[in-house]
Amino acid sequence: MAIIITDECINCGACEPECPNTAIYEGADEWRYSDGTSLNGNVVLPNGKEVNADEVQEPVSDELYYIVPDKCTECQGFHEEPQCAAVCPVDCCVPDEDHEETEDELLGKQKFMHPDG
Repeated sequence: MAIIITDECINCGACEPECPNTAIYEGADEWRYSDGTSLNGNVVLPNGKEVNADEVQEPVSDELYYIVPDKCTECQGFHEEPQCAAVCPVDCCVPDEDHEETEDELLGKQKFMHPDG
């Protein structure tokens, strides 16, 4: 499952640079699937969703740092544990029960976004 940032977030920003998928953004910041990944142009995500990786997406949150579930792999393929949770001083990076995925699905998503990694 993806990680979510709860409303206990103090907007310290410690998590953002730790994300190997560039899935964490500051509140109100727009994002792209191509940010920090090998994705570009029109792609079909592992979940079947068709997107333009370079197209600007609306922020998930206007107030707090947020994690884009389609880009979060819980750091599978990079680290032993989610780095956002490891560095969060208030423990607000927790599993997102609305986006449950198996380890194989997370690794597949990681390889899709970073085929040369």
